[in-house]
Amino acid sequence: MPDLAKQCSRCKTRYCGPACQAQHWKECGHDKLCKKIRRGGGGEQYHAAKEYAKAIAVAAKACAVDTQGQTCYICTQALDWKTKEGLVHMCTCRGTSGFAHVSCLAEQAKILCEEAEYNNLDMNPRFLRWYACSLCNQQYHGVVMCALGWACWKTYLGRPEEDQARGMAMTQLGNGLYDANHYEDALIVQETDLAMKQRLGASENSVLVAQSNLATTYDMLGRLEQALLILRDVYVGHLKFYGEEDSVTLAAANNYATSLMSQRHFEEAKSLLLKTIPVARRVLGESNEPTLRIRMCYALALYEGPGATLGDLCEAVNTLERWNVPRGVF
Repeated sequence: MPDLAKQCSRCKTRYCGPACQAQHWKECGHDKLCKKIRRGGGGEQYHAAKEYAKAIAVAAKACAVDTQGQTCYICTQALDWKTKEGLVHMCTCRGTSGFAHVSCLAEQAKILCEEAEYNNLDMNPRFLRWYACSLCNQQYHGVVMCALGWACWKTYLGRPEEDQARGMAMTQLGNGLYDANHYEDALIVQETDLAMKQRLGASENSVLVAQSNLATTYDMLGRLEQALLILRDVYVGHLKFYGEEDSVTLAAANNYATSLMSQRHFEEAKSLLLKTIPVARRVLGESNEPTLRIRMCYALALYEGPGATLGDLCEAVNTLERWNVPRGVF
């Protein structure tokens, strides 16, 4: 049987089959987009560039009041001379610091990562610039995080699937979409990211991070049972590979317990937390915020359960009073 065409011969846009290709031409106007897609570097690159342009416009508009009268700390201009792109500012810098164009932030991150690759250095510290301010080191958030996610993905999507930077860029895109409350879009990226990491045999830590991100998005979409199953796997994975005294294992235990409570599995949550609290106190300290969060979770599990007794309520109160859990933590 002859090979059936699965891509446009001119712009190389990929399709699942001839019927899908014909439908795209007929209903989605591919005939008018074909030249633009070809000039843009192909379907994926064209789409990423289009979404990136939309994202930076949204980010600049959201920051317009805060950035009025300021200049970019990287290029020193108020508006990008070529694109007229506005400034953003979503970090903890104060005064006249921290204002920048998303495109300048992206170029800065790209150059630093290229230097790391050229000199065979660890990519991770440099990749931080794709999502955190180089001045205050605070992670960007909201629409700025989303715009940088698209910038990052646009930069590395043309690389092979097994390329480290490409994998990190997909994770960053998912995180950016999530941070901008685009949960459905984030879910698509995160499911793809996890499947790709599992298929390529990525490190255990990388897979666990992808699972944690996916579980958080499931939770925000109200898919609580799916979130619970993944969080259980994340906790078991950290316990197996990093041990009970690892700080991330303790955080995974608390996340799993919180998810158990959302599904009204209070006895399981209490059992898990009772084992976790002594470890957290020993490893993290009595007044460390994660320790306080675990204690608070235990107190909630004690009195929210349908069979809570007076003794449970008293223990919950004593737990909070004895450990002096501050209100501001929660």
